[in-house]
Amino acid sequence: MSKNEIIKGVILVGLGATSYGMLATIVKLAYHSTEKFTTAEVITAQFIYGLLGILLLNLYQKTTAKSPIIKASSKNIRNLMLAGTSLGATSIFYYLCVKYIDVSIAIVLLMQTVWMGVLVEWILDKKTPSKQKILAVVVVLAGTILATNLLFSKVAFNWTGFMWGILAAASFTTTMFTANKIAVGVSSAQRSLYMLLGGAIIVLFFVLYTQTTPFNLAIFGKYGILLALFGTIIPPLLMNSGFPKTGLGLGSIVSSLELPVSVSMAFFLLNEKVVFLQWLGIILIITAIVIMNINFKKTGSLFIFSYLRK
Repeated sequence: MSKNEIIKGVILVGLGATSYGMLATIVKLAYHSTEKFTTAEVITAQFIYGLLGILLLNLYQKTTAKSPIIKASSKNIRNLMLAGTSLGATSIFYYLCVKYIDVSIAIVLLMQTVWMGVLVEWILDKKTPSKQKILAVVVVLAGTILATNLLFSKVAFNWTGFMWGILAAASFTTTMFTANKIAVGVSSAQRSLYMLLGGAIIVLFFVLYTQTTPFNLAIFGKYGILLALFGTIIPPLLMNSGFPKTGLGLGSIVSSLELPVSVSMAFFLLNEKVVFLQWLGIILIITAIVIMNINFKKTGSLFIFSYLRK
């Protein structure tokens, strides 16, 4: 891999993570708007626009492809839709979390996927975590305590929001674990489409169960396109293009930009209070992600430069 390709990959993954980091703030703005949109309305608009966008992308790839595109088999479609149910559940849990607690805390709870992923690998893949990963988990948990200001906040902690945040992290861990093992030979656009369809089924049941007032169609014109772009279309496209160029290790480190971006957006646009200890906790969580993905056996200068030398 050339140096320019790696730098290009870093930029793509970084932009994808930055885009996803903006999502929770947009959801919060929708909640606090004059229309006071519901979680069901927000998530419906995101999934409908997202499905349309990904469908158009698939049609574009089909008409412009110079070589035949591998089509997903019926088994692939079934498995991807099943995996996509956790994608829909993640959106539901995360948006419910944002409804009850600050965005700056919600994104920290979502980042618990770091240690959850290690636990899933240990249980399902029988991969005993290395000392390096155990250290990273400890650092994440310490960073979470600081980043949520759990010990020093004078305001009562919202445990309902905390519960939804942990469920979102668990569901997202499931999504990542299954997505990396199912239909890997099929194009990312097809995989995204069928996973979104699976997620849409869960979303439909959620909407039918929770939406007790008339559905406010204004969400489609005011926030729907933004929600779809920053939550469903842009991040997966950029990251799927960038990760093959950076590799999983460097890509994971760059994707952690989502955390400071999300907190910064909440700080500047929502006027959420973020104290020094919370920023310190965020730095610790990012450090843990670096610890998990860096190869300490490498010699030379900095980690990124070891990639650029390849």
